[in-house]
Amino acid sequence: MKILVCVKQVPDMESRFKVNSEGVWYDEKDLAFKLNEYDEFALEQAVRVKEQLGNTVDITVLSIGPDRVVEAIKKGLAMGGDRGIHIKDDHPWQKDPWQIASVIAAFARDKNFDLVFTGLQSQDRGSAQVGGILAELLGFACATTLVAFELNGDLVTVRQELDGGMCAILKFKLPAVVTCQMGLNTPRYPTLPNIMKARQKELLAFPVTNFIGPKNLAATERMYLPEKKGHGLVLEGDVNEVADRLVGVLKEKTTVLR
Repeated sequence: MKILVCVKQVPDMESRFKVNSEGVWYDEKDLAFKLNEYDEFALEQAVRVKEQLGNTVDITVLSIGPDRVVEAIKKGLAMGGDRGIHIKDDHPWQKDPWQIASVIAAFARDKNFDLVFTGLQSQDRGSAQVGGILAELLGFACATTLVAFELNGDLVTVRQELDGGMCAILKFKLPAVVTCQMGLNTPRYPTLPNIMKARQKELLAFPVTNFIGPKNLAATERMYLPEKKGHGLVLEGDVNEVADRLVGVLKEKTTVLR
């Protein structure tokens, strides 16, 4: 069985973000980057399939981005991936989900992958569209927001998280693309021996121009930080007194009461 895991490197969400000079994305200067959290669940599930089926499973870890994304690929290799694919693109944020999925599909189409794992969404863009588009481009079955996964032969059974706390049970045959949600598993920490082994694993790099196809269907026109608003006012004390003060505030600062 051949498995592809698509991962992305994103900024630490605790970072202090600034809008870049073009005004359409964040400035990467001084940001710390890490593996997208949702993608860790995808990697873990792929490795569990390999542990279930043995050495007949081959895992490829793929990422699109500048040179720094090699660190995310190496973490995937240290977790249990067999080889890494780096599609080099210094400006991946200029591509919408349709074009990102098209790049991945162009790489994967002739590789005979049986199963593709992705995270539910990236923590920076958060579109949650790449997995579904990729499945359509490859002609694979697709299930999103997985919180449980089971493989028996070529039959996949999953539990899919829906809105309102509901779940659905889906069954479908390989080949398939699945997107992974928090709660699907507990990602392992790479051990030092596995980190050392990862350095010896194959890691191939290709320019993104090898796989570019259609143009973007969407474009970001403007990115900006939320505008600062006035502080809230907390009224404390006796109920009658608070009510009188509230009426006074409404009359003074709004047109609710005249």
